[in-house]
Amino acid sequence: MDSFKSAISMTVLLGVFAVGDAFGQRSEPDAFLNQQRAISELARAEREKLAPLTEKFSFEYGGMYNFFLFLYDDGVESSRTFRRHDLRLWGRVGWDAGAHEIFARSRLSLIDFNSGDQFNDEDDIEGMDLERGFYKFDLAKAMLATEGRRIDYNVELKLGRDLTEFGTGYVLSTPLDQVWLRATYKDFRVTGLIGRTVGSANDFDFTRPIKRTRRAFLGVQAKYGGWERHEPFAYVLWQRDHNDDRVPAFRQQFDYDSFYAGIGSTGELVRNLRYSAEFVAETGTSYSPGQTNRKNNISAWAWDMQLEYLFQNRHRTRASIEYMFASGDPDRTISPTDTLGGNSKGFKDSGFNAFGYRDTGLSFAPRLSNIHIWRAGATYFPCPDHESLKRLELGTNWFLYQKHQSHAGVSDPLATNPSGYLGWEMDYFANWSVTSDFAATARYGVFFPGDAFADQTTRTYLLLGFTWSF
Repeated sequence: MDSFKSAISMTVLLGVFAVGDAFGQRSEPDAFLNQQRAISELARAEREKLAPLTEKFSFEYGGMYNFFLFLYDDGVESSRTFRRHDLRLWGRVGWDAGAHEIFARSRLSLIDFNSGDQFNDEDDIEGMDLERGFYKFDLAKAMLATEGRRIDYNVELKLGRDLTEFGTGYVLSTPLDQVWLRATYKDFRVTGLIGRTVGSANDFDFTRPIKRTRRAFLGVQAKYGGWERHEPFAYVLWQRDHNDDRVPAFRQQFDYDSFYAGIGSTGELVRNLRYSAEFVAETGTSYSPGQTNRKNNISAWAWDMQLEYLFQNRHRTRASIEYMFASGDPDRTISPTDTLGGNSKGFKDSGFNAFGYRDTGLSFAPRLSNIHIWRAGATYFPCPDHESLKRLELGTNWFLYQKHQSHAGVSDPLATNPSGYLGWEMDYFANWSVTSDFAATARYGVFFPGDAFADQTTRTYLLLGFTWSF
């Protein structure tokens, strides 16, 4: 069960603001949906850190219960309060020393708002859903288990639903129903992907009248691990929009088809100084409001660069800086993601949109589109010699936000002034693994709006929560 306590240390990306839906089908704003993704990040380390299979056959099962209390100001309401309950149950069967593995995890969630604070008329119940579920085969482990022979290459196959990442996760980091294949030979690893979005996932175009999300992915990624301190990578990824509109819109098409080509590297520049970098170009086609035949040509780009220094002391201190960028389109004056209210002039769309994940702050929590973000942070364990508090971690992150195109919109619809300065934010957090089965977390953030906001009122955000694994 130790794997579950580590998940609570993931930084929560949270914040809520209002956005309209032209068809009345979706009322939750973009940052609120980002928050839902951030909650799932608290458990993302669970899958990777489960105890390895060492016997011919093994069966494991368990579960976890999360509770989170949120109190925040989203710029529309001065105070919103809600509670989130998550129940996850999982099971795993493995045989041939891990060569074959079947894993499944279900999730049941309840989002309980105070009266009048919800975005629609009812509280939200999700599930019981299949959150993860796949079969995985490892050729090297199979050869060792059945023939006692070690091979200098490997083939891994995964069929089913699981979190998938390309590069550092800046472009793609999302659960997919997929066929995933990875071939390894010496220092080279090549990964192939055919997948589609989980139907219950939220689409980034809020103005589409769809019931279930249907986007298909095809990609190839190559990594080289032959250098001692560096692991470069390159990938190409195609995304095709197969969403079915429930109500056809008059004189309007919605498809957003995109292609991404990325390069980057992770590793260590000098001793204890780690880095990651990813650069990506996006092409494809999209539609503007009122278009049915002629498409826009997408020409967008983005990058992320991060440095992290690990101090060699008893407190396990870490300090990091990061710069995130995603291009914007000057014609997308209302929304960087939606078709309606999106690219309004000409037939070029330079707004970047993808399916990745980054911590962009607790309160503001913007989407990575038409934005520059600078982040500086640090974490440490203040009481390494105290038996009860030695697993208490404290940390902070500070953010500075700027538009790429000052007259264009960002994911917060309240940033309506023609100014590039969005503001800054300071976040603080505490993670405490009280026991091997129980962990607690606290998050506090304050966003100070910049000149892009007519309302200069600061937005505060508080999260309290715990995880019990069993």
